[in-house]
Amino acid sequence: MIFTKLQRAEDRYREIEQAMTLPEVASDAKEYARLIKEYKSLEPIIEKYREYKSACDTMSGAEEIMRDGSLEPELRELAEEEYHEYRDLCDKITEELKILLMPRDPNDSRNVTVEIRQGAGGEEAALFGADLYRMYTMYSDSRRFKVEVVSRNETELGGIKEITFN
Repeated sequence: MIFTKLQRAEDRYREIEQAMTLPEVASDAKEYARLIKEYKSLEPIIEKYREYKSACDTMSGAEEIMRDGSLEPELRELAEEEYHEYRDLCDKITEELKILLMPRDPNDSRNVTVEIRQGAGGEEAALFGADLYRMYTMYSDSRRFKVEVVSRNETELGGIKEITFN
């Protein structure tokens, strides 16, 4: 099923390549922009799919060499090593392709605003709010997200009564 989707995506990629060369498409700015956007969204999938096909072809060639009984044992051993290496690579690329084929959420490219407020519990709640803020900023740093504090209201002991950040 995954390879049917990949083949359809590759066919669509080729169609878009051909359509972008047509003068009537090039003269229609909206249509051309739409095709470019679709082309760019398919590009990483198609590159990975082509890498997969190349790795699998190499793996098949190594498998044929392994089965050839007339070859020297050293050559067969090299082919076996290559076969295992490319089999692992094919498995790895298959997993990457599954991730690339997941549908995109339209909100993926949007920003988020987080607001943390001290609840009932006094100073302990404010300290917990500070811990939450640190947790969110550390997570954001690990994902290379930018964090910008919009407003901040701290307590004397380093807790946070209220903080809003993007």
